[in-house]
Amino acid sequence: MVGIVCFVLFGQVFTAAQTPEPISSASPPVTPTPTPELSATPTSPPTPAAIPTPTPVPEPSPIAWVNEADLIHFGDVIDVDVLGGFEYDWRGVLTTEGSLDGLRTFDEPVYGLCRSEKDVAADIVKAYSKTLRDPQVIVKIVDRSGRAVVRMDGAVKTPTRFRLQRDVHLKELIVAAGGLTDEASGEISIFRPANLSCPESNARQDNAIHTINITISDLLAGKEAADPLILSGDLITVGKAVPIYVIGAVNNPRPIFARAGMTLMRAIATAGGLAKGAMEQKVTIFRREGGDSSSIHADLSKIKIGESGDMELRAFDIIEVAFKGGATRKYPPAIVLADKRGQNGAELPLKIIDK
Repeated sequence: MVGIVCFVLFGQVFTAAQTPEPISSASPPVTPTPTPELSATPTSPPTPAAIPTPTPVPEPSPIAWVNEADLIHFGDVIDVDVLGGFEYDWRGVLTTEGSLDGLRTFDEPVYGLCRSEKDVAADIVKAYSKTLRDPQVIVKIVDRSGRAVVRMDGAVKTPTRFRLQRDVHLKELIVAAGGLTDEASGEISIFRPANLSCPESNARQDNAIHTINITISDLLAGKEAADPLILSGDLITVGKAVPIYVIGAVNNPRPIFARAGMTLMRAIATAGGLAKGAMEQKVTIFRREGGDSSSIHADLSKIKIGESGDMELRAFDIIEVAFKGGATRKYPPAIVLADKRGQNGAELPLKIIDK
């Protein structure tokens, strides 16, 4: 009896273990994944691997600056050396068009004017590569003595010619010429002929005739534009002021180079003032206008006390202060100027501005 009861109980347990649980017809609810909200707290930057790396764009290499004096000019003797032989070597000058005269390239001529040795060598390599395998070319300027010189003339102490072998500015050449004289009017003119130099742009169309005008006041003030780079062939003229002559009873009779606003009292003071025995009441100004001459009488004593105005002088006026007891001149005196340079037409001295 006990055995039957155990068997029945064991069967119920086994049946319960084998019977599956009922499946509900309704699916359990799916919990949505929450979307992260933006917060004010800064998030950590993404890893470098997550950001695509852009392809770097190479920057253009800077153009090497070359001194104007190191560029090829008319008159230069140029040597072309093709390594490994002498059949293609060349030495010569430029043609009137600016090409290497007689260089055998079997193609277009190689242009050399206002170009560097390196650039010309590259063009020759390109031309020779059609007949030679990997040509190596060296270009050198072997003689610069044929270049046009710079001439500085006018109101400088030593008018001079300069041969430039490096870059040089106007102020340096004025110092090399001894500096300015009292005759300087305040204006400097630079005349630049065509094709004798290499402008900064190195463009063929810019290598034309032009003139640069500069004031000495700007140069002394340190303005950059008033101290330009001087190029081979430049003609520099320091303007001379027109003279006013002070003669007679003054301490230093001499010409005074007139500028704007020169008056009678100032001119006499510049000539050293009145000498002993001068008659300040008898001052004569001889003036030439066109083909006519005139004389103007002045009394310095009245000008000093304000009874008459101080006269403004003009170019080429001649002021004569009479001595006591001397006769008054009726006609203007003849003025003879000495030539400071000795013989007229003599060539100016030459200075080399080297490295």
